[in-house]
Amino acid sequence: MAVLSERLRDSEHLSSQDAEWLHALVSDWQLLSDLAFSDLVLWFPDTDRGLVDPHRGSFIALAQARPSTTQTLIHRDVVGDRIRADLRRMVERAWINQVETNSSDQGQPSPARMRVTAIPLVREGRTVAVITLHFSVAALRTPSRMELTYRRCAADLLAMAGEGVWPDTSQEFTGYSGAPRVGDGLLRLDTEGKISFASPNAVSALLRLGVQETLEGRSLAGIGAELQRATGVAVDESQPLMLTGRRAMRAELEAHGAAVTLRSIPLRRGGERFAALVLCRDVTELRRREKQLMSKDATIKEIHHRVKNNLQTVSALLRMQSRRMDSEEGRSGLRRAMRRVETIAMVHDSLSQGLEESVDVDELMRRQLRLAAEMAQSERSAHTELQGSFGQLPPDMVTPLVLVITEIVANAVEHGLTGMPAQESLNVILAVHRHTDAAGRQRLEIELQDDGVGIPEQDWEPGLGLQIVKTLVRGELSGSIQWLPGEGQSPGRPGTKVVLRAPILG
Repeated sequence: MAVLSERLRDSEHLSSQDAEWLHALVSDWQLLSDLAFSDLVLWFPDTDRGLVDPHRGSFIALAQARPSTTQTLIHRDVVGDRIRADLRRMVERAWINQVETNSSDQGQPSPARMRVTAIPLVREGRTVAVITLHFSVAALRTPSRMELTYRRCAADLLAMAGEGVWPDTSQEFTGYSGAPRVGDGLLRLDTEGKISFASPNAVSALLRLGVQETLEGRSLAGIGAELQRATGVAVDESQPLMLTGRRAMRAELEAHGAAVTLRSIPLRRGGERFAALVLCRDVTELRRREKQLMSKDATIKEIHHRVKNNLQTVSALLRMQSRRMDSEEGRSGLRRAMRRVETIAMVHDSLSQGLEESVDVDELMRRQLRLAAEMAQSERSAHTELQGSFGQLPPDMVTPLVLVITEIVANAVEHGLTGMPAQESLNVILAVHRHTDAAGRQRLEIELQDDGVGIPEQDWEPGLGLQIVKTLVRGELSGSIQWLPGEGQSPGRPGTKVVLRAPILG
């Protein structure tokens, strides 16, 4: 796809609409390959201006498709390669004269096992690319009715592609969960929307919906109306246009616990619709799994929400209990416990907002830094700042990491200005850096720097909060932590630097 995008972007020969249309064609041409039982290659002139020089010009392959309905003939990936000499004359003639060219038209016998057809793609009178179809001659035998119908549908689509009218970028889109393919089931409708052909898989898909009668000769829109009456399910008003083949659309039919997704492609010649293709796929199991996942996601979100509410209730009880305590030491201990409980509650609140495989921690950490400073047992003001980015982290890592940061910041605010005048304020900077070690593993390095009085020179033992920090870092984060003298320049305020290193697991 990179070769295709670069060539189309750099070509002076193509307009932006031409490039968009070619992208849409390549994203959907697996349908053509399957219907034609052929390998497809998209060729474009290998010149800056996209013009063919009969003496020096060549062609380059921009895209390739292999059929899923038969064996491939081109086993090697040719995207980005220059065209072979035996194909160049045929493709060049198709480009210049804007006519379909076969390998037998060149006055040379075609390869024994392969026949090649070159079809120019023309938009507003200009050739924008050439498609070659590579078909196995050895596969020629008495074809079945299904094979004949598939080839007929391929010819109709190729004729529309050659005129630049399919795919219709104003109506069609390709990004779709459970999009049907040729092998999933195919219906061909006539001008009145009646089914003229139904593949065996298409019959089976509609049978799951409860359609018991023979499909051929019946109106697909009538079948849809019967299912709607039987189930009482409201449908889009535009659905009949799709079921009659009048509009390129996608929709789903549901009945009796089954689901079938449909895609219609009107077939036109000279602007007049003469038939339509409808691809269908039984997506019952796919939709069932999607519903199960949605139910599980909702359940997990609700669990996080309830845990957050329960923790907030515990925090409120601790607050009430602290107000009844006569001992200042007891009140202080309960306030610290309350802070830890509320920190965990905040993490669960963030997790309840989404269930991604990783969590964006930056906004959560900025908020928690401010709250940790405000909730610390200190009447002094503190300013916090986050430098760098945590990025996306596994959910299992977020709770212990936030608890560790909260404890360190609270400790710095509570003890960082001991013995200093009351008007002094504290600055706490959290700097985070992600890097890859020699083994290719992602690691996190965090530095918490404050400009307080620093670590006592003698007889310093960490309290309960910092003991909890050590336990969390070693046990939950599989990391290491150090308390170091800070780099502050103010007299009497060297500060403290805490360095935490941990691998990003998961």
